[in-house]
Amino acid sequence: MKTMKLIAVLCTSLLMSCIAADNGDNSQIRTPDGYALIWSDEFDQDGRVNEKYWEYEEGFVRNEELQWYHRDNVYIKGGILVFEGRREQIENPNFDPNSRNWRRNREFAEYTSGLIKTRDRFSFQYGIMEVRARIDPRKGSWPAIWTLGVDRGWPSGGEVDVMEYYRIDGVPSILANAAWDVNNNYNPKWYSEVIPFLYFLEKDPNWAKEFHIWKMDWTEDYIRIYLDDELLNEIDLNETINYDGFNPFRQPHYILLNLAIGSNGGDPSETDFPILYEVDYVRVFQKIE
Repeated sequence: MKTMKLIAVLCTSLLMSCIAADNGDNSQIRTPDGYALIWSDEFDQDGRVNEKYWEYEEGFVRNEELQWYHRDNVYIKGGILVFEGRREQIENPNFDPNSRNWRRNREFAEYTSGLIKTRDRFSFQYGIMEVRARIDPRKGSWPAIWTLGVDRGWPSGGEVDVMEYYRIDGVPSILANAAWDVNNNYNPKWYSEVIPFLYFLEKDPNWAKEFHIWKMDWTEDYIRIYLDDELLNEIDLNETINYDGFNPFRQPHYILLNLAIGSNGGDPSETDFPILYEVDYVRVFQKIE
């Protein structure tokens, strides 16, 4: 049974915007040996997310995805954070029929969904992040758990995809990635592992109906990404150097959770909506010095 809201019980000079501790009971949370819980959201209070800790994205944002991001598509119900992808038409207030920008030349969005992030509210450098979530694998669905560096824009700031689910050449897949800037032309270096979704279904036909734990174990030397304690990818941080010598994974990162529709997720036109992406908790631990 989950009892915590958001907490922060440890703050070091290395890493973060520090958050005042909640008085909730954290005895139910399994903490890795040698670590302390420094921040979590257990999503225990129904309604909207706490905007002291999460920022919404709005509108058409990236990747020429189909959805209009909207805060009404993100809500907490029964102790679960829900991203609800909907098939609904919404007018684009930035519409310009003469624009070549895909964010402006669409008169309407035909789908809506949601994204929240901890930018300027919480960031961390090194430690373990755990997210327990359930994804919808149907066509058009592109859920993700990821981080971005606080300093420098994309991709120079670095990106870690703890979880992405989408289709590659039509094959549903789970990905664990990192990206950084090797040439200063928005064509980053990707270090990725792609696991066909069938691999997980063969182990458990009910996999998509269940919650699973994605974990990022981050040190000065490596980032290891796990799914239900199975190692998916290990990134050597001695190799993740930008074109100018900056290492984007030796700086604080902030957290993003979202459900995109279309683009890499595939054509959603024949999918029954809504599509749901559900998150039980987000937890960050750091080593006890």
